Amino acid sequence: MEAARLLIREAKEADLRALIGLFAADAVGGHGDTTDPSAYDDYLHAFRTIAASREQTLYVAERAGEVVGTFQTMITTTLTGRGGSAMIIEAVQTRADMRGQGIGAAMINFCIDEAKSRGMRMIQLTSNNARKDAHRFYERLGFKPTHLGFKMLLK
Repeated sequence: MEAARLLIREAKEADLRALIGLFAADAVGGHGDTTDPSAYDDYLHAFRTIAASREQTLYVAERAGEVVGTFQTMITTTLTGRGGSAMIIEAVQTRADMRGQGIGAAMINFCIDEAKSRGMRMIQLTSNNARKDAHRFYERLGFKPTHLGFKMLLK
């Protein structure tokens, strides 16, 4: 299986243009991502903020030296669940021409293994309501649709 040659590693600033391209190509997300050079500094600021955080990590999936996927994890600790910590998975993207090759599953399984090794009590993620294929994908990997999420866009 080709996914066996996949490298999952922390993202580097040199990956930023490839990551921006992944997000800008996502027509469903509605996040307003763009490859317009005037937006680069916004992405660079966000990248550096994530890289400086002890509780957030941005990853890339790389094959043959090319970024083919990405995801971000965040760790949060709450008083609920007896003070347990949870891993939140966000911004999961596989390059459109690489979908169906096990890259998404490898990225999510990486998260599961990482969360287990760090003693997390759970992993959670959200997915756009329009992404029905993604919902089936997450359920196949063992996730359950247990909550309803809400958002309020501020800008």
